[in-house]
Amino acid sequence: MTASAIAPGTDVRDLFRAAYENRYTWEPGFAGYRGICEWQQGERSVRGRFQVGADLRGTVDGIDDAEVEKALQQQLWEVCIHRVRRPFEQTHADNTFTAGPLEATGLEIEVGGRCAGDRYRIADDVVTMVHRHIHGTVVTIHTEEITETGSGYLSRRYSSRYSDPASGEPKGPGQQFVDTFAPLGDGGPWVLQERVVTADDGSEPVNFRFLELEPLT
Repeated sequence: MTASAIAPGTDVRDLFRAAYENRYTWEPGFAGYRGICEWQQGERSVRGRFQVGADLRGTVDGIDDAEVEKALQQQLWEVCIHRVRRPFEQTHADNTFTAGPLEATGLEIEVGGRCAGDRYRIADDVVTMVHRHIHGTVVTIHTEEITETGSGYLSRRYSSRYSDPASGEPKGPGQQFVDTFAPLGDGGPWVLQERVVTADDGSEPVNFRFLELEPLT
């Protein structure tokens, strides 16, 4: 069934499940990897080392600047949290998914149940928009481009904004991201090589690089 043929109010749980399961995640038994991490903004560049363990947690060392260390740590956390593989029913058993309007970027899906108030958009088994309530804040993410791995997709170009759930007012500047992924060795797993973050506040873009990557065994 095409999105244009789906009437608002239709149960679209299976459609959303297909998009959810099309995301790229690391295989069970993933051992982790390590390498050099680099933070760069303008002319300033800071390097250290990082490791992502089999527990899917990232650590950074060799950096004296606490803010830079925290920023790199945050990027690794973001990567790991989105590579964790959780069965659909484990995550969404208590949610319902109902078709909303068809927008230019995909079919809007309204969530009921435990996560009532959340919304998504999907197009061609890709989640093109996420609008979620997390810890008293609303985060809205729009995906514009993806990287196809052959085992699911990764968001390549996307934007995010945090806002107040009551007023809708932004909490800080919006951000745009461009991610570059590559397989670690022959055939994977796919890992982040570079992330460029540009904020709406006029500050210089920040470039995060992950270099000399090698798998842990």
